[in-house]
Amino acid sequence: MWCHSRRNSVSLSAGKASDYGLRLPILRSSPEDQILYQTERYNEDTFGYDIPIREEGDYILVMKYAEVYFAQSQQKVFDVRLNGHVVVKDLDIFERVGHSTAHDEIVPFSIKRGKLSVQGEVSTFNGKLTAEFVKGYYDNPKVCALYVMKGTLEDVPKLQPHPGLEKHEEEEEEEEESEGGEEGGKKKVPVGSKYRVQSGPRTPNPYAADNSSLMFPILVAFGVFIPTLFCLCRL
Repeated sequence: MWCHSRRNSVSLSAGKASDYGLRLPILRSSPEDQILYQTERYNEDTFGYDIPIREEGDYILVMKYAEVYFAQSQQKVFDVRLNGHVVVKDLDIFERVGHSTAHDEIVPFSIKRGKLSVQGEVSTFNGKLTAEFVKGYYDNPKVCALYVMKGTLEDVPKLQPHPGLEKHEEEEEEEEESEGGEEGGKKKVPVGSKYRVQSGPRTPNPYAADNSSLMFPILVAFGVFIPTLFCLCRL
């Protein structure tokens, strides 16, 4: 099935068919969905599809991809536009998930009071949703399959787990947690105050000691001075 949607149909505006991926199994994809990722539409220039939408509400555009030809990143990179709004920038399928691996781009949008709202941008909606795959500097844009459904992100079926991606995400989360723990253990210094780095124990305050120890030498000197002065006077 090239595309399916709830009470909507898709009209092709361009795109050439390719079944090059039929020779490869697609990771992360269920057996019944393999064909969606093994076949694709592409073009040497920007191409797209018009999807009529007659009802207002919250919708999800799901675009399915798998890189079945290139074996490194920066070989196929392109943008995706939705009614002129760039909703996916510099899509590099291999860089996202690797070779012959399923990848879904999911774009929520809403149509209310004749307006299309997507990713914080708003434009006039005339009943037709246009998904365009924009030619870039690296090879040709493509899409394996797409559909539009009415609902929210929670309603979209999820792909099977990707061990490599999950491990990378877990490592990033652990790094963020460790950095957060270190920052949480640091003492905050008020803005405008000077933070002094101290080395070794604090030096004792000499004026905090008992002053009686300083009086003893003075008394001794005074005791010696009086007899000496008395003797000098008698002479």
